Amino acid sequence: MFRQGDGKIIRVLIAEDSPVIAKVISSLLMSDPQIQVAGIARNGVEAVEMTKQLKPDIITMDIHMPVMDGYEATKQIMAYCPTPILIASAAVKADGIDRMFRAVSYGALDLLDISDIVIGDNDVSGEKFIENIKLLSRIKVVHHLLAKFEVRKDAPSIRLAAPPQDKGLEKILAIVASTGGPNAIYTILKSLPQNFPYGVVLVQHITSGFLEQFANWLRTESRLKVTIAQDNEVIKPGTVYLAPCDLQMRVADHGVIKLANEPLCEGHRPSGNVLLESVARVYGDNAVGVILTGMGKDGARGMKQVKVAGGKTIAQDEASSIVFGMPKEAIELGAADRVASLDNIAREIVDMFKLGA
Repeated sequence: MFRQGDGKIIRVLIAEDSPVIAKVISSLLMSDPQIQVAGIARNGVEAVEMTKQLKPDIITMDIHMPVMDGYEATKQIMAYCPTPILIASAAVKADGIDRMFRAVSYGALDLLDISDIVIGDNDVSGEKFIENIKLLSRIKVVHHLLAKFEVRKDAPSIRLAAPPQDKGLEKILAIVASTGGPNAIYTILKSLPQNFPYGVVLVQHITSGFLEQFANWLRTESRLKVTIAQDNEVIKPGTVYLAPCDLQMRVADHGVIKLANEPLCEGHRPSGNVLLESVARVYGDNAVGVILTGMGKDGARGMKQVKVAGGKTIAQDEASSIVFGMPKEAIELGAADRVASLDNIAREIVDMFKLGA
């Protein structure tokens, strides 16, 4: 959910133990007159304390830091002084990747590989970094009370009363998400039953380079099989297919995935609209479409097509959305049969497929 912008200066706390990287980030941020660097924390403990003292609008958080790493610092900040956090780390291909996604599950808003910005001149990456800082700083975040405990309470899995009588390929679940999506998808997949009988196709807008790690993280956390979709792959029951970066993904007759290097659709590739429109055409009333937290309006038009074709549709509600843009667009378009909180979406999915409980 966004706070209304008032043109005020955005105060950023940089949590980074490398003086060189911290200086590069600071110089880049200060090149924008709307941004001010409130302070630089050299480890996670300093990050927590400086957040309490300085009350920044947003924090850029490295993962690998001494004394306390960025994952633990994120947990503490989101539990006691919730603040928008962008994980900005060069640990994308290192052993810190799992902790980066776990930080997202505790409330960090997005991930960024800082390497492209630090190494060489990359004006596009720098502009996108500043754009993300401005976007995420306006998001109203909430306390993550579970971070106060060593043992995290996971969402209970829904149990099916009996296996469905129809074949798994006859129905499909399609999900579209953007900012805040990794945690929302994690929450839903954790709650769906292990014997969920239908295929799941999914578009998540994610920074290039993170998709494989995102898939790996979901594999370890979900009860379903998770894979990055391949061209001409046949959709199997109980399997989640993530759309690859920089390709449009559709479903074709007989549950076959089609990937294409096509132009962006309203700024997106992969596009939720492209995926959902194909789902509506192929599966009709045997589809359930879900649109989750995200900036913009991708997926709304496609979800409307699912509904027109007789399928069922769900939009995440405002209270549980990190960014209410995409679900709001779908609701205003009349594309959502139901509006549900994140914690209830898995139950709504099971109900719409008439799987029983």
